[in-house]
Amino acid sequence: MPQSNDTNRRWVLAERPKGEPDANTLRLETADMPEPKDGEVLLGTEFLSLDPYMRGRMSDAPSYAPPVEIGEVMVGGTVARVVASKNENFAEGDRVVSFSGWQDYAVSDGTGLIKLDPNMPEPSWALGVLGMPGFTAWAGLTQIGQPKEGETLVVAGATGPVGATVGQIGKILGLRVVGIAGGAEKCAHAVETLGFDACVDHKADSFAEDLARETPDGVDIYFENVGGKVLDAVIPQLNTNARVPVCGLISQYNATSLPEGPDRMNWLMGLILRKRITMRGFIIFDDFGHLYQDFAREVGPWMQEGRIKYREEMIEGLEQAPEAFVGLLRGEAFGKRVIRVA
Repeated sequence: MPQSNDTNRRWVLAERPKGEPDANTLRLETADMPEPKDGEVLLGTEFLSLDPYMRGRMSDAPSYAPPVEIGEVMVGGTVARVVASKNENFAEGDRVVSFSGWQDYAVSDGTGLIKLDPNMPEPSWALGVLGMPGFTAWAGLTQIGQPKEGETLVVAGATGPVGATVGQIGKILGLRVVGIAGGAEKCAHAVETLGFDACVDHKADSFAEDLARETPDGVDIYFENVGGKVLDAVIPQLNTNARVPVCGLISQYNATSLPEGPDRMNWLMGLILRKRITMRGFIIFDDFGHLYQDFAREVGPWMQEGRIKYREEMIEGLEQAPEAFVGLLRGEAFGKRVIRVA
């Protein structure tokens, strides 16, 4: 069913998944078109961002943000058009970045809406390299990674929207950049298109040995967004005073139990102590939201100059969102995954 002018399709959380989300996790509903009241705007979704953090919001385990309640619309960042306005700060036709979720239409009082330049050639990029993922990459690397020219940066998820941007900024700042990605095609893209110095395939049986070979001087900065066996291979390579920005652990999001094998927490803590490693998790807008304009001023020109390349995976139709999201969690995405709703 395509988007219409009088009904609202909405993906709502039907049940909390145990492990990977399945066909029972989300339910597609239709409802009447919402109507804005005084001070509000009606938003028509054009693009929906798919991001790994959404898996955490399906769970009711303690986290940095409240979970989506059963029967509520699934959360998500969007680019939307103002369809009708009763708010003096927004006019019909304005395009905005919002957080209106997995649905065709939403009402907002304007809080948190960011107007986009009407001449922006690729509005969906506001959900990727010029939005939250790009900001995450820039802030994590510059504020926690504290890069110094000539150092070695290793980037997990190297061809994803965050990792690809981290690595390219690292090159601009004079670092040696080694990516980690799943498969020969993604590794070739990291080197040949994104300009990484090397990329290691984490699906290879020789992954740990390959990573050690590509980091002969050790690792000064490790940008973490995968965890699991990738983290296991990187840890022995960390140098004294290494910095580890942690923005995600996608390999663990569907886990229902602790990993097999001995508890290595004491070993890791000892390594952090002996090597004086800084390992810091961050939530981008909570921790660095005040730096967004600095990010835009620095990264915007790099995009215009062609110094940062960006790959987007556009998927047609809101009805495809659940399957596309599961694929994202499985590592099937190649670039930033976006749903074209309208």
